[in-house]
Amino acid sequence: MAFWLVKTEPGSWSWDDQIKAGDAGTYWDGVRNFQASNNMKAMENGDQCFFYHSVKEKKIVGIVEVIKEYYPDHTDTTGRFGMVDVRAVKAFQAPVSLSDIKAEPQLSELALIRQSRLSVVPIDDASWHLICYKGGV
Repeated sequence: MAFWLVKTEPGSWSWDDQIKAGDAGTYWDGVRNFQASNNMKAMENGDQCFFYHSVKEKKIVGIVEVIKEYYPDHTDTTGRFGMVDVRAVKAFQAPVSLSDIKAEPQLSELALIRQSRLSVVPIDDASWHLICYKGGV
């Protein structure tokens, strides 16, 4: 199993929206960056992702699981990009903010920090476990 972080603007799709989608989950569409798209192509069923509220909130609020691997994104008229399906697994008891992550030396190499504009980034095992601990899961 691999670990990832997916970003969303909570005004467009929030953790509450993801919870409402239930066990059937929903598609994660709209990714239009080739590197982020390649990260999605590498996702496999069962991989877990931090659910990150971007823009004003800038915090990890929960965990989702990949339930359908990469397939064509119906919102992409060019046919270049795809999407995966995810379902909610668990909410963080204490959301972990970007400033909390930046303050932790062990997390200084995360793509979330180094490539802050990417909407889908990998997370290494040690960082995953540390962030989960900070989030109370």
